[in-house]
Amino acid sequence: MWRISMFNLLPKQLTGALLLAGVLSGCTMAPTYVRPEAPVAGSYPAAADGQAQLDAAALGWRQFFPDQRLQALIASALENNRDLRTAALNIEQARAQYDITAADALPNFDGNFSRTRGRTATYQLVPGQNAVNNVYQVGLNMTSFELDFFGRVRSLKDAALASYLATEEARQSAQISLISQVAQAYLTEQSYAEQERLARQTLDSRLDDYKLDKMRFEVGASSELDLRNSETLVQSARVSLTTLVRQRGQATNALVLLVGKPLGDLPAPQSLSDEQIVTDIPAGLPSDLLNRRPDIREAEQQLRSANANIGAARAAFFPTISLTAGIGNASTSLGSLFSAGSRTWSFVPQLTLPIFEGGRNRANLSLSEIRKNLAIASYEKTIQSAFREVADALVARGTLEEQLAAQDAFLKAQEQRVKLTELRYKNGIASSTDRLNAQRDLFSAQQSLIQTRQLRLNNAIDLYRSLGGGLNENTAVAAK
Repeated sequence: MWRISMFNLLPKQLTGALLLAGVLSGCTMAPTYVRPEAPVAGSYPAAADGQAQLDAAALGWRQFFPDQRLQALIASALENNRDLRTAALNIEQARAQYDITAADALPNFDGNFSRTRGRTATYQLVPGQNAVNNVYQVGLNMTSFELDFFGRVRSLKDAALASYLATEEARQSAQISLISQVAQAYLTEQSYAEQERLARQTLDSRLDDYKLDKMRFEVGASSELDLRNSETLVQSARVSLTTLVRQRGQATNALVLLVGKPLGDLPAPQSLSDEQIVTDIPAGLPSDLLNRRPDIREAEQQLRSANANIGAARAAFFPTISLTAGIGNASTSLGSLFSAGSRTWSFVPQLTLPIFEGGRNRANLSLSEIRKNLAIASYEKTIQSAFREVADALVARGTLEEQLAAQDAFLKAQEQRVKLTELRYKNGIASSTDRLNAQRDLFSAQQSLIQTRQLRLNNAIDLYRSLGGGLNENTAVAAK
């Protein structure tokens, strides 16, 4: 009600100008936005048979990571990770900047009250006039409100809105990356933990063998070479153990940094051989990435912002029309400030026409167009990078399954080889060197199997991330 009565007090010319500005504020000189064609093939090089039955972006991370220990780590990271918190604050910053820009599209009114006290020169006085005078003023002013005839303010507002939306997409992209980083850091720590346990078991076994070999040497049943070979196996296992202890500690520190706080009490971990650590998903089609991946949507919003800035640069070639107006009361005494006849008002339209700018406006327009072309190139590169990430994950998925099966078969063969070599060694047929090589190869094969399992799980996480998974906590859309 106050706003309506305020406009009734304004001159009719000002009211009409504001209404016309409101109508024309929807105009813009920005080019019509057209999404660039995706510069990728229509299918992945190693796409799964048939179309995807489940959208990875809709698959909640709790469904994709059934491991309760990993779920607790991810939940803690989403709450405490400082990089994600920074991304959220960047959204607040962009929103505030958008609100500032959007405010320029509306007139700003200021209320004021002033008292002016001054002395008039004696020779300028008329009979009965005081040399010292007071002037009191109270009123409502509107200062330099731009009538957006050519859409300059509207274009700047659209650019700020696109930048704000791009920042929101960047936060979602940061969340996806954080979840995958936590999961892979967890797998790295678990891999080192399993290798450490393997190294401890191997060291204990070799120490027992070394004691027996030492007794055999002392009674003359074996040579010193046999004893030194056995000692070599013990020291090799000890070196591997200390290395793995260090690597596991560093992996734990990396996980703590991602989680954002000490790990505390967590559910028991699952073995890397457990198939329930991650859930397998199909890949879908390349065109789905445009809507799945927030980094692609971020790049498109940045392109929209650059496109809108061209409109602002074009509008700078045309006149700028602004209004300054005021309404109020003025009097030489405070008591008569609101008396009859004290009403005052002013209405000052101003038109500014660029005549000579030294090429500034043309250079700004060229700069805006170049920035748009850069945004297009960045958008296309983001799509290509996303396509490659999915394609790489798909290629690796098939080969890693085969590699894991081969590595498992290789380990079983090595275990059988060690049994036969030990039997031949006890019967005096095989040398201590044959025994040493067999045990070293077995330990290496056991470590390689753990590492291959980790690679396979990391590959599943890479595919989930590259398809845009990780935004939802639980499944939002049921699988078809």
